[in-house]
Amino acid sequence: MASRSRLLALTVTGAVVVATAGCAPQDEKPTPTVTAAPSCAKDSLPTRTPGKLTIATDQPAYEPWFAKDKPDSGEGFESAVAYAVAEKLGYARADVTWTRVKFDTAIAPGPKDFDFDINQFSITDERKQAVDFSAPYYLVRQTVIALKSSKIAGRKSLAELRDARLGAQVGTTSYQAITDVIKPTAKPQVYNSNDDAKKALQNGQLDGLVVDLPTAFYITGAEITDATIVGQVPQVGTPEAFGLLLDKNSPLTSCVSGAVGQLTTAGTLKELEQKWLAQVAGAAELR
Repeated sequence: MASRSRLLALTVTGAVVVATAGCAPQDEKPTPTVTAAPSCAKDSLPTRTPGKLTIATDQPAYEPWFAKDKPDSGEGFESAVAYAVAEKLGYARADVTWTRVKFDTAIAPGPKDFDFDINQFSITDERKQAVDFSAPYYLVRQTVIALKSSKIAGRKSLAELRDARLGAQVGTTSYQAITDVIKPTAKPQVYNSNDDAKKALQNGQLDGLVVDLPTAFYITGAEITDATIVGQVPQVGTPEAFGLLLDKNSPLTSCVSGAVGQLTTAGTLKELEQKWLAQVAGAAELR
């Protein structure tokens, strides 16, 4: 038993020595290098042409998104947004080059001939399978339009629309804007399509039709020229969002999104929206 105890003691002592040796100072190993996030400085951005930013849009480029089909003018909401993003990325106006790409071509899979495209692209999960999108630069608003001869043409507030006969396409955010925001005394009329609703407006069955703002611009500018925009309704539901379109897995996506985010936080995008869509284009906000 005694020899067995001595053997156990030696074993424990040896273990302590080994453990102590393990705690002895060792040469420090080099700290692993942490890879930095991609830089968004102008000189680090892998644009199609070094030092330049190539922006695409459709042809023709319609108002109020662009002015007189001249995207390089800086006039119109999307032209102004594009230059604001370019500036955030470090590009002067002289460093920006515009190119024309059809809408369907831009959203199709495959390499792009631009750094980003701005053309009222709605951000959808289906499109994200083929292309990248930036953070949203615009959340679509619902809008009341009316014939210029309508009793509600020229009205400035939601309260002034309570006695109006309003209509919208069934199951849309436009219809929700009528029931949840405008809340007219008369039951809103529902239509299977915007085409049916437009006919009702033209036939005098409605005082006003509610559609999204891009559709309102198109209807009043190209389809029903004796119609006018009464105004924009406060946001309701989950709005459609527009984003800048980039090539799938573009190395620029995070930086472009960051620039859009900074413009949103600073209130710049809201100011541009107010200037070009509400003031210049005449789509005032109804409150």
